[in-house]
Amino acid sequence: MRIALFSGNYNYVREGANQALNRLVGYLEKAGHHARVYSPVTDTPAFEPTGTLIPVPSIQLPVRGEFRLALGLPHAIKRDVAAFVPDLIHVATPDILCTRAQTFAKSIGVPVIASLHTLFETYPAYYGIGWIRPAIEAHLRRFYRRSDMVLVPTPGLAAEMKATRGDDRVRVWSRGIDRDRYNPARRDPASRIRLGFADDDVAILFLGRLVAEKGVDVFAATVRLLQAAGQKVRPLVVGAGPAARVFEAIPGAVLTGHLDGEDLATAIASADIMLTPSTTETFGNVVLEAMASGLVIVSADAPSARALLEDGTTGLLCTPTDPHAYAAAIATLIAAPERRHALGAAAREASGAYSWDAASRSVEQAYAETLASAR
Repeated sequence: MRIALFSGNYNYVREGANQALNRLVGYLEKAGHHARVYSPVTDTPAFEPTGTLIPVPSIQLPVRGEFRLALGLPHAIKRDVAAFVPDLIHVATPDILCTRAQTFAKSIGVPVIASLHTLFETYPAYYGIGWIRPAIEAHLRRFYRRSDMVLVPTPGLAAEMKATRGDDRVRVWSRGIDRDRYNPARRDPASRIRLGFADDDVAILFLGRLVAEKGVDVFAATVRLLQAAGQKVRPLVVGAGPAARVFEAIPGAVLTGHLDGEDLATAIASADIMLTPSTTETFGNVVLEAMASGLVIVSADAPSARALLEDGTTGLLCTPTDPHAYAAAIATLIAAPERRHALGAAAREASGAYSWDAASRSVEQAYAETLASAR
């Protein structure tokens, strides 16, 4: 199969979405298929791209300057796609580039698969423009209905997408985890000391991009409640982004900036409890990384978390926007180390159900099914 993949961000900012896309391209090429990727780029990419990446002209977004926006599908890109002669076009972002790629695919008679990675409709509320949500939702409905098939990361989202489309041409594209890299054995007391944590400090991990929609204000409020109650907790903040100032204002916070590879795995395993109050995830890659690391997780009771965690068995789920609920859950774990370790061990075992090859294979099967239907 020959796949033309369009994405708003393939490698210039590291995200769970583009990690999955790069894994997919690597799998496809190893399996003998051919993939060609079209995306905006920068001079300072977060990582080397997998496969052949064709830069698409773009501009910097005004509010979120780390991201870029392609304003259309230039004729040069259309010619490149036509010369590649794709069997199928995969669009991964509901932006201008991918919407135009949908239209182009229809004009040349090539089927389109869309994949859902981000709940964009939930973002405006975090930036004071919630009034625009209905317009975004209308665009998203049209975008996903125009595709021949849609890939979503969880069964819950699959049910919602089937209702949106009015058919069953929706398949689950889950995610995977490297359980050798993310492993409880990575816990390193010396690393904790270097970061300034005392033996009796409870390191509360925040993992991910430091942006408003990840629930950073709720995280900060929760930690402050615990500290006010006399708990010896300190945030371990792994990631970078414009909301770093929210964490810097928390007493005792340690911000590592962006970490990768073994440094990331060591930091996760060396924390004590992970707190993730985000309600905007479609899958929750950071939750799966923490699970594989044997870390106990206190999470927002959101669909993405419920797809990964069993409340009271592999983690604790709390009312999403209630810092008091999170603080109470964390306090119970601090008071019962044996329960904390049991939950972490159960999470580690549950992470074994997730494989990158199996996830990518499901996409390969969806491609083949879509092509068979088109023929």
